[in-house]
Amino acid sequence: MARLPMQSEYLGTAIDFAAPVGEPALLAPDSVQWRIYKNPIALGIGGIAAVLLEFAEPRIRSGVWDHSTYKADPIGRSRRTGLVAMLACYGPASSAKAVIGQVNRMHGKVKGETPGGTGYRALDPVLLDWVAATASYGFLMAYDRFVHPLSDADQDRFMADGDAIGREFGARHTPPTLDAFMAMMDELEPHFEAHPIIFEFLDIIQSGKAAPGVPRFLHRAIARASVSLLPDHIRRKLELGPRYDLTRLDRTALRLAGRLADRHVDRAAPHCQASVRLGLPHDFLFKSPAEQRRLLAA
Repeated sequence: MARLPMQSEYLGTAIDFAAPVGEPALLAPDSVQWRIYKNPIALGIGGIAAVLLEFAEPRIRSGVWDHSTYKADPIGRSRRTGLVAMLACYGPASSAKAVIGQVNRMHGKVKGETPGGTGYRALDPVLLDWVAATASYGFLMAYDRFVHPLSDADQDRFMADGDAIGREFGARHTPPTLDAFMAMMDELEPHFEAHPIIFEFLDIIQSGKAAPGVPRFLHRAIARASVSLLPDHIRRKLELGPRYDLTRLDRTALRLAGRLADRHVDRAAPHCQASVRLGLPHDFLFKSPAEQRRLLAA
């Protein structure tokens, strides 16, 4: 994901991660989300995995493909989605709620029928729950596998805390654990299907258009890594065969990139600006857990 400036704009709303001073985010700075969302490798791999799981569901796939700019501008659409994700995690709660509210109102107009004749509407609670859940699952598993392994307690804490963000988007039943996510997926799986749009999406990712300065082999590795996060039976159902297998070189390169990214401090990044907004050092998230606790208690 490209580095975001301190100030940006989405749907006409100015976004400043550094102000107003002292305003909290939707989640606390010692949350697992704050630790994970700062890593662009985890967000890139996890975000693609989330889209694959969403596109497996024909109602979501049709809603996104037929009622958004995804077909015409998939990269721009992905970047705007990424900006909203960063805002939901690190932004001032008032700004996050304002922008998410605008997104929800746009989604309120989205309804139609899949090619198979099934009606849908974007604000269907079942679909909202699934979209929120896939994002949490994707980001969490990508960080765990390609950056740093997380304890079972941290994984469950991440899933449970995701409810605070999911509810802003209209989700009502976000899975509080990975086991609960798998149970949700089992309920929806009968609707899942392979579709050319899924392969078209992966082709866009592998093309390197999202970040032309990054070597193309790394884009291909990221696409394969995203597929690797899907449970095997879901991957088979979506017909994501051997050409999407993650190689040993892929895994090594991505883990190296993920760990380097996790140590890279950029004062202009949203997580650094958000830390300063809350009276913490800009490199708060790069300090030891003990030092973080001391700073939060001060």
